[in-house]
Amino acid sequence: MKLYARQQGKGEHLISVHGLFGSQENLGAINRQLAQKFRVHGLDARNHGRSPHDDAMNYSVMAADIIEYLDDQQIEKAHLLGHSMGGKVVMEVALTYSERVNKLAVMDIAPVQYKVRRHDDVFAGLFAVDLEAIRKRADADHALRQHIEEPAVRSFLLKNLYRNGEGRYRWRMNLEAIHHHYLEILAGHSGEEAFEGDVLFLKGGNSDYILAKHQEEVLKRFPKATMREIAGTGHWLHAEKPELVARTLQRFLES
Repeated sequence: MKLYARQQGKGEHLISVHGLFGSQENLGAINRQLAQKFRVHGLDARNHGRSPHDDAMNYSVMAADIIEYLDDQQIEKAHLLGHSMGGKVVMEVALTYSERVNKLAVMDIAPVQYKVRRHDDVFAGLFAVDLEAIRKRADADHALRQHIEEPAVRSFLLKNLYRNGEGRYRWRMNLEAIHHHYLEILAGHSGEEAFEGDVLFLKGGNSDYILAKHQEEVLKRFPKATMREIAGTGHWLHAEKPELVARTLQRFLES
């Protein structure tokens, strides 16, 4: 699949992949800062943003999408950065295509299967938006509010809403495919591979996505992994403290 990408900066190649329901714009702040030192490729994952929609969605095909992008750009090796779902995508690339990866940076996700369904309210809110009936973004926000209390979460989701050529509202993301494959998005890596390169895991200090019990699986997959906690942040650490996160990533990638 030919993924949408925004390229900026000069230097070693850095592939940046966003989380669930997002797009490359969600990592825009740190991508811009990292572009001062690297050639940053902000990608929209399949079924997200401006990338194509497809019925298939698992980490095997999403990793293959990244390799196809590298091949198209004639990039032999690159640094990889991913947040949440995007972190699992870049981990899959490193585990499956290790020869194409320099350093790997993962933000607030572990290489494990998550059993808690954290997004059922999000799905309920998104499916409650009647795209044929709404006349303005506030109508969509009102529908979301019945299921999602946090204004920041609704604002994040509404970034997916756009008007098509006929003036009708549509979601950029492939909501049906994401919902259908949600359990595959929660899944961990199924093989026995390990990545022997340098890896940095960034954990939001207030987030419970990376726990002590995940350490064994992290080191099994990534024996050279180091962990850094960003105090005072949750799962969206890159949005809450973008300058600190960008500096931490830069030091790791340049070391």
